[in-house]
Amino acid sequence: MKAFVIAEHSDAAAQLAAGARTVADEVAVAVINAEVPAGIADAAYHVAVPEGAIADDAYGAIATVLDADVVIAEPTRHVKSVVGRLAAAKGAAVITDCLSIADGAAVSMYFGGVGQITRKAKGTAFYTVAPSVFGDAAASGSNGAAEELAWVAPANAAKLVASEPVVKSGVDLTKADVVVACGRGFVGKTGLNTELIGVAEQIAAKTNGGVGCSRPLAEGVEGSDFDSYIGVSGLQLTPKVYICAGISGQMQHMVGCNRSGVIIAINKDKNAPIFKQCDLGVVGSVEDVLPALAAAL
Repeated sequence: MKAFVIAEHSDAAAQLAAGARTVADEVAVAVINAEVPAGIADAAYHVAVPEGAIADDAYGAIATVLDADVVIAEPTRHVKSVVGRLAAAKGAAVITDCLSIADGAAVSMYFGGVGQITRKAKGTAFYTVAPSVFGDAAASGSNGAAEELAWVAPANAAKLVASEPVVKSGVDLTKADVVVACGRGFVGKTGLNTELIGVAEQIAAKTNGGVGCSRPLAEGVEGSDFDSYIGVSGLQLTPKVYICAGISGQMQHMVGCNRSGVIIAINKDKNAPIFKQCDLGVVGSVEDVLPALAAAL
């Protein structure tokens, strides 16, 4: 069986190639723009996006070398666009947000993460998978320098008019052992409680962790500068410890953290759904509990 990995980050390419090795005998990897690590696959390709083009149109170049039974893609916006077009060209569909792949079947979420379903693909199998799904699997392969693929512009190519890089702050939450997640409990009558956010950052710093948030805090609160949120349409994390502070525990958020080693919940509402899903729960306001936790560390 042959597997083909598509990614736009070097570390994700290595992790997904390691996972691909568990389901296929031959593994090839294609990385868009970023460097391709050596020794992770049997064949490796690099796609450089020309000036004025967008990464979504890299599917034309990748299509020239795509020969696989299984395609495993990093779930970024650009790669999702690429893999969707590649699947459509083969008359196939993409199974997204896979939690596991085994024996030709993939387990994924549906209804916003409320449930899970197991499906088998028809023809070439296309999956989007978070790199963390494959855990500690080790990449292996004989690839050295990646082969540079010639850019193949589509008939109706998108034209990049302007772009502005997003400045990332803090640590990479996908690699953090400890994550402090901030929710609506960090919002007061006057808006975002930046002082309390600072306490969460202190806890993260003392535990070599990082600070994230729920979707309402990232998208609906003025002054919030979180890079990304945790949940079904955001990051899906697997830290050793997840501190869920001021978050009610709705399923849309929990699917982003329910594979954590230990979930610690802090909420002033004793009936909040989070208390049925955590390993350790503290009933109290984040204004009282977080500073005490920071002082104790």
